[in-house]
Amino acid sequence: MLSKNQLGFLYMFISVCAFSLMDLIVKWSENYPLGEVLFFRGFFGIIPLLFLIPRNRFKNFYYTRRLGLHFLRCISGLIALISIFIALRSLPLATVVSISFAAPIFTTILSIIFLREKVGRYRWLAVIVGFVGIIIITEPGLSSLNIYYIYPIIFCLGLSYVAITIRQLSKTEPVWLISLNFSLVITLAGITTIPFGWIIPSIKDLFLLTSVGILGGFANLWLSQSYRLSEVSLVTPLKYLTLIFGIIFGYTIWGEIPTLKTMLGSTLVIVSSIIIFRREILLKKQPSITRHE
Repeated sequence: MLSKNQLGFLYMFISVCAFSLMDLIVKWSENYPLGEVLFFRGFFGIIPLLFLIPRNRFKNFYYTRRLGLHFLRCISGLIALISIFIALRSLPLATVVSISFAAPIFTTILSIIFLREKVGRYRWLAVIVGFVGIIIITEPGLSSLNIYYIYPIIFCLGLSYVAITIRQLSKTEPVWLISLNFSLVITLAGITTIPFGWIIPSIKDLFLLTSVGILGGFANLWLSQSYRLSEVSLVTPLKYLTLIFGIIFGYTIWGEIPTLKTMLGSTLVIVSSIIIFRREILLKKQPSITRHE
């Protein structure tokens, strides 16, 4: 019989594996329109959520008194998701994963603006270290005017605002409703791109595209379950396995070899996010989100 910490550790590991596989498939799907992949992520991501809706809410599952905040959460999440999908298709896998770890840095800054939180010198130091890491990673791209390096940064900004809105929504709204509304918005956004030309997938590709939604949906649930069961400080370091998976997948499938600058920059970003997590735990705050939807 596993303890709660052990179960949480297991859920986090499975979640990391699912997210890494989803990234892999999104990068592979570059021949399919982005809107089509977005639809599969949203529509099939609803499936895991259907098991969480209480029986007494099936008739009015959509009811909420915070429609405006749900809207802001969905729009910021949609921007983040589109940005990370573009980045995954355009940049080395390890580079995108490395920059994505910077989300807690932006969350710290946005929490000052929107939640009026006080940030001490340790977290400010972490923010500075994180930004230095981002500059080191993106410098080659920015110097050669590679605009695609902007997308993972936009993702971090979008995801950071998602973290802020979820902190506010979770006080009154169930987790399944927050996730369900987001999946519905992704689905509708994907459908609107049909006139721009979708490609009918083969049976094999249909299975892979469907997996994007199912993996993403379950990965988020496993992530939440991990935090619910175990200590945040125990399971959070496992998230950095996505960088290892990104390096392995990128090298074996696309022949991508991470540069020294990418590895140095990602180390600084990871150190920065770990400092922020440790301070948030110490101050008994809700941890920042470090992973995409």
